[in-house]
Amino acid sequence: MSPFPGSGLAKGLAVTLRTMTKRTVTAQYPDVQPELPPRTRGVIGLFEENCTVCMLCARECPDWCIYIDSHKETVPPAAPGGRERSRNVLDRFAIDFSLCMYCGICIEVCPFDALFWSPEFEYAETDIHDLTHERDKLREWMWTVPEPPALDPAAEEPKEIAAARKTAEKLAAQEAAAAQEQEKKEGEA
Repeated sequence: MSPFPGSGLAKGLAVTLRTMTKRTVTAQYPDVQPELPPRTRGVIGLFEENCTVCMLCARECPDWCIYIDSHKETVPPAAPGGRERSRNVLDRFAIDFSLCMYCGICIEVCPFDALFWSPEFEYAETDIHDLTHERDKLREWMWTVPEPPALDPAAEEPKEIAAARKTAEKLAAQEAAAAQEQEKKEGEA
């Protein structure tokens, strides 16, 4: 119980008076776009050229909201006497964002980096059936994906880059030796 009647009302009015003098922090969203952090997770973008239709994203999705259709296409042999090969060609890639829970498992399991987080967040529809976005829309969102952050200068160089650099240096040294040998032969002749 309060010591005197009306003390709760007085406390409430004190809080109201204190907050009335402070500046508001409300952003008028439709008129003013929010400043999002650089790697914001909005929707999923598709880099179609990297998709090999391996179906890992659709199989690992806990909500089963990814729909993929493909067909096989025969590729002629690369060299004479070789055999024909077949490859999957993507016909349909769609994500139903009314089911998606934005867990990112599909992006993590993609072995070919075909799926990325896009910072795009304005994709509301008036009908829930329109929230299934096909590959054209997913491709548009791919172009809003920011560049990955720069590597830390103090970090170790990735093994792949170090191996490629060593190979390139070795090839350059062999070419330089071959060029010197050629000049030597031409000088003798």
